[in-house]
Amino acid sequence: MTSKDDHSDSPQSYSRGWNQPRSEHPETPNDSSSQNSIEHTQEIPTLSAQAGQAPHEAQSAQPGNSAQPNAQGPYGAAAANNGSGNSGFDPNAYGPNTYGHGAAAGQPGYGAQAGGTYAGGVGTAEAPGVPGGDAEGPKPSKTKRTVGLGTALAMMLVAGIGAGGVAGYVVGNSNSNGGNGTSVSEILNSQPVNNTNSTGEEAAAGTTEAVAAKVTPAVVAIQVISANAASEGSGSIISPDGYVLTNHHVVSGAENGGTMQVTMNDGTKHEAEFVASDANTDVAVIKIVDGQELPFLEFGDSSSLQVGQEVVAVGSPLGLNATVTSGIVSAVNRPVRASQGGGESSLIDAIQTDAAVNPGNSGGPLVDMSGNLVGMNSMIASLSSGTSGEAGSIGLGFASPSNFAQRMAQQLIDNGQVVHPMLGVQVDGRDITDGAHIVSVEPGSAAEQAGLEEGDVVTRVNDRAIEDADSLIASIRGQEFGSVITLEVTRENEDSSREVEVTLPKE
Repeated sequence: MTSKDDHSDSPQSYSRGWNQPRSEHPETPNDSSSQNSIEHTQEIPTLSAQAGQAPHEAQSAQPGNSAQPNAQGPYGAAAANNGSGNSGFDPNAYGPNTYGHGAAAGQPGYGAQAGGTYAGGVGTAEAPGVPGGDAEGPKPSKTKRTVGLGTALAMMLVAGIGAGGVAGYVVGNSNSNGGNGTSVSEILNSQPVNNTNSTGEEAAAGTTEAVAAKVTPAVVAIQVISANAASEGSGSIISPDGYVLTNHHVVSGAENGGTMQVTMNDGTKHEAEFVASDANTDVAVIKIVDGQELPFLEFGDSSSLQVGQEVVAVGSPLGLNATVTSGIVSAVNRPVRASQGGGESSLIDAIQTDAAVNPGNSGGPLVDMSGNLVGMNSMIASLSSGTSGEAGSIGLGFASPSNFAQRMAQQLIDNGQVVHPMLGVQVDGRDITDGAHIVSVEPGSAAEQAGLEEGDVVTRVNDRAIEDADSLIASIRGQEFGSVITLEVTRENEDSSREVEVTLPKE
């Protein structure tokens, strides 16, 4: 089944990018009145940092993009904004962080997080007058006093020392008088209290700690260098001889001669080779060269996932290898489309999760609390604007269901390409009505044999409601070859509906 869909008018997109908001720098006035004001105030710069986005591949940093409500999909690095420090204040104390995501070839290194400035005034006040006066006559008003930033900080430091001195005196005095208090030296020289989750015993089954211990050895960070770009992502080892499941957008640069390397959880690096991928479903398979007896993940049954069920995401966001985050299944059967570049787009019938998924997580596993692979993290929604930037997690991550990814991986390994069950209709991608509006039926197709016609509107597949064309496409792709499905169908401008039973073609 094909779609004439055009979703460019959608206010929300799913991507692999982030944006970095511009820092606002207050202008310094030049007139004398402003100078007088400056004598009484000191601007205190504070760091304003923005994190980055899309589970997924790394892209080059884009400086100074403003954030607007919009959504994007899988991930990259933020650009540095250089905020100017004030006199008497060392901006290096708040220097930018420098860990980041990937960068385009020919561009330097990794992106840095940026700092902005916010002005905070430290003012002075006159002492209040005494009502009624006194016998000595009115006292002269006290002159205003100013406190510079350096003085203020010094006063704060001195105050801290003073407080510590008083506390130390009280404790020491109590001990000297036969009290039962404990001295600071005794506390600092005592043994640390054991963390309740770090007792040295094996973690209890079903805990995030146990899941992390089981899963992380079978998750790799992927680095790809092609002729014109570099990208990073994650992958799940799915066999002891080194086959790795990941996203098409992570490894597409290696499809035509790029180089690829994977980093294991223990830091060891191995060369990897491209096997095959499918842009339409954003699924790919690579293989670790000379892989033998490697730890691997077992596939779970994604069709049994329940909303609210706990899950764990593992990957390498922003190049931070073996990062573990946890959350729940927020929704299932969520059709999500993202641009793949070159005019292509991918559509998945996603598992939605609030586990933090960021740029670099793409291709990594979403697992249940038994450590079984139930999804492949592929996209995130963000509030960044434009197509050139990336943003970080806002609690809306999307993963390809494991049942679907497993079938795609098998086809890619066996045949080098994938095929999907086809209904045999074309649908209108514009949201002009509830459901999927059929604009044509292919002769001899499963749809024609079932009696579907142009003008029919599909509103349900089995027990699943169909809101639009993407819902129908994603639903049919998720079916098994040769399966029998029941469609609920209406006609344009008619209230009545009918059920149509369709047998999908065999592979």
